Formats: sequence, C-alpha cells, structure tokens
Amino acid sequence: MRWKVKGKGWRVPVLSWCENIEEGALEQARNLAIHPSVFHHVALMPDCHQGYGMPIGGVIACENAVIPNAVGVDIGCGMAAVQTAATDIKKDAIEEILLRLRQRIPVGFAHQLEDQEWGGFASAPDLPIVQQELAAARKQLGTLGGGNHFIEIQSGSDGRIWLMLHSGSRNFGYKIAKTYNKKAMELCARWHSQLPPGHGDDSLAFLPIGSREAAEYIKAMGFALEFALANRLTMLEVFMDIFQDVTGKGFQEQINIHHNFAALEHHFSKDVWVHRKGATQAREGQLGIIPGSMGTSSYIVRGLGNPDSFESCSHGAGRAVGRAAFCRAHTVAECDKSMEGIVFGGWGKTRKGDPDISEAPGAYKPIDEVIEAQSDLVEVVIKLTPRGVMKG
Repeated sequence: MRWKVKGKGWRVPVLSWCENIEEGALEQARNLAIHPSVFHHVALMPDCHQGYGMPIGGVIACENAVIPNAVGVDIGCGMAAVQTAATDIKKDAIEEILLRLRQRIPVGFAHQLEDQEWGGFASAPDLPIVQQELAAARKQLGTLGGGNHFIEIQSGSDGRIWLMLHSGSRNFGYKIAKTYNKKAMELCARWHSQLPPGHGDDSLAFLPIGSREAAEYIKAMGFALEFALANRLTMLEVFMDIFQDVTGKGFQEQINIHHNFAALEHHFSKDVWVHRKGATQAREGQLGIIPGSMGTSSYIVRGLGNPDSFESCSHGAGRAVGRAAFCRAHTVAECDKSMEGIVFGGWGKTRKGDPDISEAPGAYKPIDEVIEAQSDLVEVVIKLTPRGVMKG
C-alpha cells in the first residue's frame, strides 16, 4: 500500500510505502522532490528512515545525472542467502559453525593477515581513489565489517536450513562516495546549480552524465559493486565449507543481491539513472532477500515489478531508533532477552568500550509490518527464522 505526498513548490510527488515517516526522512524526501535532476517521482520504501542527504529506503530516477549521496557510502552493500540440503540443525552444530566462522572471517575493523587473491584487482580502474585503496582492499576481501553486517543460520518455512550474510564494499565504497560527492559539490557551486539545502555529507550535489567526473564515478561505483560481490562470495565460500564439514550436508539455491547502487534503466518511457539507497531491485519474478533484525524473521521474496517503486522493494526492516538513542534507552539484559533461543556470541564494544547493543532487535521496525506494507512490490516465497547469529 502506498501514499502520495505532494507539497507546494515540489517538482515531483513522493510515493511512500512507509505510513509513518520520521520528520527527518520526510524533509529529505522533500529535498529530493525539488531537486532539478529527479525524474517523475520519489519512492520511499516501508523501511525508510533518515540517512545522509537521501533517506535510506529511498529510490529515485535521474535524467542525465548521478547523485553520489543518493547511492551512499557503502556502495554495493548487499545480501547473500543459500538454501542447504539440511532439514534441521542442532545447537551444538550451530555453536561449532559460529566458532569456526569467527576464526576464519575477520569482523569489525579487523583485516586479513595476508593479501587475498581476486582476479578483479588486475582490472581495477585507473582512478586515483581506486588505486590508492587497492593495497588495503587486498586484506579487506573476505571480511565482514561492522555495524549492521552479519552472518546467520536460519530455519526456512520450506523445511530447509538457510545460510545468510550481509556485507558490502568495505572502505572502497566509503572513499569513492566521499571523493565524488566533494567533486559534485564543487561542480554544482561553479555552475550555480539550484540545489536543495544541504552540504558535505548531506549534499545532494550531482554529476551530469557526459562529464568526466560522472564517467569516473560510474566506473568507480561499478568496481565497488564487483568488489562487494566478491567479498560476499568469498565469505560465503568459507561459510559453506564450514557448514558442510560440520553437518555433511550440501547446497541448493543461492541468491545474491545488492543495495546502494545506481543503474541505467528504462522507466516511464525514458532511460534514467535509478538510485537505490537501502533498497533492492524487485523486477517481476526476481528473487530477493529482505532481512529482519538479528532476532526476528527474514524473508526470501519474489519481485512483482511494480513501476511505481521503479521495480524496487525494501532492503530490510529499517531502523526505528538511532544507534546512540537506543543504547541510552536500553540495557544489555533487555537486549539479551530479545535474543533468547538464538545462538549468539554476545555484543561487541563501542569505541568507548561500552557494550554495543545498537543492532538489537528493538532498534528496528517490526519486519512483518514492513513486509505487509509492500505486498504490491513483492510476494513472500520463504520465511526464515534465525537459529544462530554472528554480528559484525
């Protein structure tokens, strides 16, 4: 179900699948609606919440322009899920798998001890921001990262055990986004472009297609997408190897998707650059993954190809409360209780050394409500219930 929002002076309307939009995200949607490059309408997914410049869970199309902050800093962040041949798994097996995963996959700010092999390194674009990150990236390949990145073992409504992980392009995406947002700001200032309010991390400055800067950004973004996919596949191979060694079971279907990207697509009779920031593609028949929080269900879905969402859907449940605010308002005991029945290695630490409970289930919107709100965007194929969680 969607709602149409139109304000005075807006160039395009906003179509929202998020019934109760937080004020900050709504203001960012307004800024997109008056943006000179945004085409046809702004679409807000049901997991929408405030981000930098553009809401997370937002989808826009641009004519002849790309907006770095409408893609975001973790370019190519995405999900992978594998259906196994196992029909059940015991707690001790889950514990053994998670133990081995922690031994083989670095998390947080940790990197690999040795350079990792990937054919894509040899074809990296000859762009300064990409080249300067290559040495570090060789030790970041196959690492999970932190924040909302995770690895999970799930029980599916199809009677199968599923493996799932969420990670992105590590430092590549961040550095590319920062570099080209700065270039976009400089160009728009030089041209006196009429942009919505915002500067720095909140800027909606754009790069015109046909410019050298836009071509560079698209090339760099494409490489970050490839690296993010390779990163997921590298970890997935480790995950599957450990799972098979512990359980003796093989694998069947695999799904791998990304969010946080821009792509040239055809919508409403025009070729446009669709930006999905915290949203995934949901073309008709396309399989996707919508994870809940670390203590709630996730879903394998099939896209319905709804043109009003630019053939997109949500990328998760979406935060209900900011990280700092949630940590101030909740205790470790409360968060532990929300993880009862799930094998879980405990909470990480903040930079100050306090328990980091910012990814606890209560920090997120109820996933079942988010799924229900987009019943015209996707259909549920399989419901997944968490059995074991390794947090980034």
